[in-house]
Amino acid sequence: MDVDRLMRGIELFNRAEFFAAHEALEDVWREAPLAEKKFFQGLTQAAVAFHHHSTGNFVGMRSVLQRAVSNLENYPADFHEIDVRSLLESLARWADAMDRDNPPPPLPRIQKLG
Repeated sequence: MDVDRLMRGIELFNRAEFFAAHEALEDVWREAPLAEKKFFQGLTQAAVAFHHHSTGNFVGMRSVLQRAVSNLENYPADFHEIDVRSLLESLARWADAMDRDNPPPPLPRIQKLG
């Protein structure tokens, strides 16, 4: 796995540059070992979901967000030293806000542990 590309994807995601984050994370996903593919697919899908949100495609956002959560929730809370639990909690707040037509919470961040 290309750690530099992963870190670049995380940096872009955290700067709300979701399309560029998706591109970087997609490369990591494609090169990941089989046991890790769903995790990196989930990170990529999270970026895609928020790119959809930024363009007003709320239906697409919600659909991809659900798939991201589904892929991420099967990994440990500290997978690849990423705070998966915190990310999933943030994604859940977004899903809840969309379901209830409430104002969106702060954008999620992918945080490294340690």
